[in-house]
Amino acid sequence: MLTVLTVPAWPRLRAGLALLVTLLVTAVLTAGPALADQVRGSQRQVLRTLALDAAWRITRGAGAKVAVLDSGVDPRHHDLAGSVVTGPDLTTGANPRGVAPHRLHGTYMASLIAGHGHGPGHSDGVIGVAPAAKVLSVRVILEDDEPGFHQFNSEARFENVVARGIRYAVDQGADVINMSISKDQPTQQERAAIRYAISKGVVLVAAAGNDGAGRRNGPYSYPASLPGVISVAAADRGVHKASFSNSNSLVLLAAPGVDIFGAGPGDQYWVGRGTSQATALVSGVAALIKAKYPRMSPVLVAQALTTSATRRPSRGYDPGTGFGVVNAARALAEAARLSRHRHTASGPGVQDADLPVAADGTAPSNLPPVRVVRRDTGMITVYGGVALAATVCAAASLSAMVVLVRRARRRRQGPQDRGDGEHEETREGQARWRQRAPT
Repeated sequence: MLTVLTVPAWPRLRAGLALLVTLLVTAVLTAGPALADQVRGSQRQVLRTLALDAAWRITRGAGAKVAVLDSGVDPRHHDLAGSVVTGPDLTTGANPRGVAPHRLHGTYMASLIAGHGHGPGHSDGVIGVAPAAKVLSVRVILEDDEPGFHQFNSEARFENVVARGIRYAVDQGADVINMSISKDQPTQQERAAIRYAISKGVVLVAAAGNDGAGRRNGPYSYPASLPGVISVAAADRGVHKASFSNSNSLVLLAAPGVDIFGAGPGDQYWVGRGTSQATALVSGVAALIKAKYPRMSPVLVAQALTTSATRRPSRGYDPGTGFGVVNAARALAEAARLSRHRHTASGPGVQDADLPVAADGTAPSNLPPVRVVRRDTGMITVYGGVALAATVCAAASLSAMVVLVRRARRRRQGPQDRGDGEHEETREGQARWRQRAPT
């Protein structure tokens, strides 16, 4: 049996692996001696949660290509061998010359997406969600312990490496782009690159972020919070929202993100937690859908993922886990139903996805400009106050009218009652007088 970890026997922790600008690494990793078959056994709960045995009877992802925009992937890891195409290193110049990339975080994510295991029957090592899919590795971030990390995060020339990576992946035929990365603000070029990817039918999946501990509502992170991107939160072993996972209104769904086993460079194995891992699992499910239905649009893939989710919140949606926890078998069944629909949007206001998007993020010249409506909040407050005062006055007037009407009715009824009594007394007196008269 092969011992695949080349680290000391005592476990060690690594936190904050790869950041971009203020990039949030969505992983905390623990490494220790382990056997490849022990790794597969440790994956069982995740595989069961995603219902992968049933999904793999339909497809294992053959024909799908997933771009992993990350710190780089080790193509020689025996659980990934033959499945990785290495693209450009867009961080070139950040590290000193001659320093090799560490590629830990990227290898980890790639194995969760498309790891195929090794050994007899590929029964050892890491099995990914789409083990027959291909991985396109594009290096867009550095690990935090690489010597060029701080330079990479501070120099403007690296600001748009993610946007460049997205465009490269699209042009290379990626079906899904996995971005287990996050930062505080997006660039205009990233927004344009995402529009370009969606116009070409590419599914984008990104991490919601790991700043949710102790917060009722976590911050928005990017590119996960950009329109058209599937924002993924992390679920714990009980399939509830993980304490560290961000909560916000753009979270679309969740996936297991605690105690997740994956591959590392040099035939190592790692276990960790984070929305990075959850994102990779969802990208794998998206790859299964695209393998089975390659022409399915990104929005329908997202609909298949969310409509079929399990552990749905009682109110239908929750900012912690979105529409629920991803389920591969149910997602494929929903995709089968959606694939029968052939309706497309038409008419005024519908943008042609085939129209080019400029590199600077501007819209095509033949589209009308977007109308921006600016609202005067001061006047809104004044008009709101006037409307409220008018409502109060109307209610007071109505109450006064009711009181006056009741008083008028009492006045009309009072004298009539007294008059009837007097007439009765008069009649009684006359009767008594008549009875006394003969005497």
